[in-house]
Amino acid sequence: MTLLTRRALWAGAALAALGLLSLWVPWALDAMLVADAALLAAVWLDARRAVRLGEGGLTVAREAPPAFSLGRAGEVSYHWRNTAPHQARLRLREVRPELLGGTQPPRAIAVPPRGDARDTVAVVPARRGRERSGTGVLVVDSVGPLGLGVQRGSVALPWDTAVYPPLVTVRLRASVARAARRQQGVTPIRQLGEGRLFESLREWVPGDDLRRIDWKATAKRRKVITRQYEAERRQQVLLVLDTGRLLTAEIAGVSRLDYVVQAALELAYVAAQHDDNVGVMAFADGVQHFVAPQRGRLGLKRVLDVLAAVDTSLVEPDYPGAFRYLAARNRKRALTVLFTDVIDRSASDALVANVASLRPRHLPLAVTLRNPEVDAVAALRPNTPRDAFRKAAAEELLRAREEALGRMRRAGVLVLDVPPERAASAVVAKYLELKRRGRL
Repeated sequence: MTLLTRRALWAGAALAALGLLSLWVPWALDAMLVADAALLAAVWLDARRAVRLGEGGLTVAREAPPAFSLGRAGEVSYHWRNTAPHQARLRLREVRPELLGGTQPPRAIAVPPRGDARDTVAVVPARRGRERSGTGVLVVDSVGPLGLGVQRGSVALPWDTAVYPPLVTVRLRASVARAARRQQGVTPIRQLGEGRLFESLREWVPGDDLRRIDWKATAKRRKVITRQYEAERRQQVLLVLDTGRLLTAEIAGVSRLDYVVQAALELAYVAAQHDDNVGVMAFADGVQHFVAPQRGRLGLKRVLDVLAAVDTSLVEPDYPGAFRYLAARNRKRALTVLFTDVIDRSASDALVANVASLRPRHLPLAVTLRNPEVDAVAALRPNTPRDAFRKAAAEELLRAREEALGRMRRAGVLVLDVPPERAASAVVAKYLELKRRGRL
């Protein structure tokens, strides 16, 4: 497509002044028409001489990181190669996926004749998510040597990337926690007892469990030998995210799910630092993602991939189906951390019944987010009848919520009911407490 530059438009405006002279000079109008035709021809010829995209002209390749972190800029480089014998003057407009900012403002770059140029830009993600072969178009306006004509072309540069939740905060808190442990002199100790990890053999003494007698060793040594076990230091931590309608609301302009994702990410990072296996499951009206607990960086990376892509939907969560799926896929004992919410007793019956079914094989921990606005309304002193009705409704909601949480606690489920901004620190502190007390 051939377009005019600003220089050509200003030249056309100047030639239009000749039309005014036709009021006094008869040949001025004819001169203006001839000059306009010459200008259009010059624009066309100049645009034809502009460096074009494609073989024998201009090519571009993009170098981008495979993933970005929300709230942190990442550098993306564009490598331009010009095989034409004259300079390429370019005006660029890029259309990215919405999670990477959408349509970008124009920028300019010059590529020398038969040379290369590198264009590096900062990409600031707009939201968490994953894009596989998604939107990506670069519109290139190549200006001609005279600066009058523009040859417009476009090249598809689809994105295949992920935007993770903020990782800087996670790493900072983890480093602070490690420094605190070093300062306090806390080191893991080997605990002998009711674990399932074989440690050694020893002579049987009265009071030892008869089921732990090693009969082969007894026959060989001609005295009763028992097996001794140590508490397993590597446990299973499974993050379960309820992405149904209960987490679709926003608190202070931030999605409840984003608070949950951040808390789950920090817990996964800390658990991996403690050499525990980490997995994740996300469900709504069906199971959307499942990653079995794995050790180390691989397990953490797979959890990160799920947390980047998970999203809420306005559907009723299928608790029975999700927990049946979980029971079939994960038979080893695990700290099962369920991120969800409760509203009232009737809406929470299925949740309470199914999360309690995890016991005694698993250790269930339910993490729910309080609503600061409801708490504030319930604490207000009403001045008008409308305020009194709002206060009564808020108190009723909180009472029903406490009743549902109380039922979970009585069923043996650990419960964390915290404000959204404290969810991450609270769930990590609870994990460390359970780890220290040997509850896992």
